Amino acid sequence: MISSLAAGWLRYCRQWLHSWRQASTQLHTSNTLPPAAQGEHPMQKVSNISDLRLLFHRNERPIYFISATNFNLLGIDQWVNRFKYINYIDCFDGRHPNVFVPPQLPHKEFQSIEDINNYLLQHKDVVDYVERAGGRPVAVFLMFDAETERLCQELGIEVWFPSAALRERCDNKMETVRIGNKAGVPSVPNALSKVDSYAHLRQIADAHGLGEQLVVQTAFGDSGHTTFFISSEADFDRHAEEIIQDPEVKIMKRINCRGATLEACATRSGTLVGPLLTEVVGEAELTPYRGGWCGNEIFPGAFSEEVRAKARDMAYRFGNQLMAEGYRGYFDLDFLIDKDTDEVYLGELNPRICGASPMTNHAAFAYADVPLFLFHLLEFSGIEFELDVEELNARWANPAFIDSWSQLVLKHTANNVDIITHAPATGIYRMADDGSVSYHRFDYKRQDIESENEAFFLRISGPGDYRYEGADLGILITRGRSMTDDFALNERARNWISGIKKYYAAKPIMALHEEQVPPPGAFKIL
Repeated sequence: MISSLAAGWLRYCRQWLHSWRQASTQLHTSNTLPPAAQGEHPMQKVSNISDLRLLFHRNERPIYFISATNFNLLGIDQWVNRFKYINYIDCFDGRHPNVFVPPQLPHKEFQSIEDINNYLLQHKDVVDYVERAGGRPVAVFLMFDAETERLCQELGIEVWFPSAALRERCDNKMETVRIGNKAGVPSVPNALSKVDSYAHLRQIADAHGLGEQLVVQTAFGDSGHTTFFISSEADFDRHAEEIIQDPEVKIMKRINCRGATLEACATRSGTLVGPLLTEVVGEAELTPYRGGWCGNEIFPGAFSEEVRAKARDMAYRFGNQLMAEGYRGYFDLDFLIDKDTDEVYLGELNPRICGASPMTNHAAFAYADVPLFLFHLLEFSGIEFELDVEELNARWANPAFIDSWSQLVLKHTANNVDIITHAPATGIYRMADDGSVSYHRFDYKRQDIESENEAFFLRISGPGDYRYEGADLGILITRGRSMTDDFALNERARNWISGIKKYYAAKPIMALHEEQVPPPGAFKIL
C-alpha cells in the first residue's frame, strides 16, 4: 500500500515537473501569455480603445525603458501601470518617481547607446532593482545589440522589440530603399553602389541621370554625420574616406526639399499612422552639424492635405511591407518633400522609437485615444486584439487631432571642450515680455506647460559633465511654433535658446590628459 502511494506520488511529481518545463519553455520562446501569467493581463482580448486603456491601466507586469535618459518615452509611465525608467543620466536630480538611476561605477568609455544599456544591465543596483520588483520583467530600448539581448536573457527580461539583427538590417539605408521599392514607396532618384573614386561617382550619377549636385549617404549613422553634399571633386575629397570604405552607398539627386517625419506602428491588425511632423534641421544656434536633426514641430497647417495624405499612405504601405519582412511594432519614417513639385519621397527608416516620439505620443490624438507606443506594447504583450485600423487612421488624419507644439534639441555648438560648473535644472521656465527667461518650478510632465510663455526643459548635460562640440545640453518643449513660415527659427525660439543657454557655466580643462577628453562629435544619446 505504501509502495503504491509512493509510486503514485512520484508519477504526480513527474507530471507536475513536465508541465512546469513546458510552461517555462513557452515563457521564453513565445509572446503568448502562459496561464500562470494571466493575472498580469486580466483582459483576454482587446477590441477597442477603451479595452486598451483599461489593459494598461491594470497592467501588473514590470515594463522598463532602459536608456541614457527617459526622453524618448517621456510620459508613458502616466499611461501604463508599472512602467519605469532605468537611466544612466539623472535629468531630474532624483525627483522623478518612476526614474531609477544607479550610482556610477568605473567603466570603459561608451561608444554608443548600446554600450550604456549593456553597462546598466550589468550594474548590481539595476539587477537588484529589477529583482525586487518581481514578476516577469519586460524591457524596451532606444538602441540595443546582441549583447543586450544576451544580458536580458540571463536576467530573465523579455525584450519587446524585433531582434537587434532584424533592426540592423532594416536600418541600413540601402535596405530601406529596397523595402520601399517593394511597398511602392519611392525614394528620391538614386543609385545604390560601391564608390571607388570621384570619377567613379560621376560615372554612376551620369548613368542614372542624377545630375551634377549629389547627396551621398552611408549605410548607418546620424544624418548630420553620414550625409554628404557633393558638387565637386573637392567636396568628395573631404569625405572620401567615409564614402569609399563602405561596400555600398546611396547616391541621390539633390532636390530643393524640406524634411518631415512620421511615426507609425506595424501590427497584426494593420499599420497605425501618426501625424506628420516638421523637422528643425541644421540650425546654427542648436547644432554644429549641417543637415543635423535638432527638433520638430507639429501644427495643423504644417503641410497641405495632399502632402499629408501621401505621407500617410506611404507609411501605411511601408509598415505593411515591414510586417512581411518580419518586423513589427514602432517605427519612424523621414520624408523629403520637393518644394518645387510637392512630391513626397521616402527619406530614411528608423526601426525604433526616436527623437520625434515624445511629440507623437503627446499629440492631441494620444489624449483623445492613447499614445501610439501603447499599440507597440499591445503587439508584443501576447494579448489577442482586433482593432479597426482604418477607422483610427481616418480619425487621426483629421486636423482637429493635431495641436501646436515644438521641441528643440540644444547642443553645444562651439568648437571647444570644457567642464560644466552650473546647468539649468529640469522643469518649467517662463519668458517675460522682454524675451528674458527665468526658472519657475520643478516638473517632469511636459503637459503642465500652461501657455506659449512657458516651456519645459529636460536637462541632459549637468555639472561635472564635459561640454564639447555636439554635446547634448537638453531639450526644450514649448506650446506653439518655433519656426517661421519659411522654416527658420522664429524670434521666440531664439529667445528661448539663448535664455536657457545663459544658465550654463563652465570652466576650462587645464590639468586633464588629452586622452581623457571626449572627442568632438561624440555619439548622440537621444
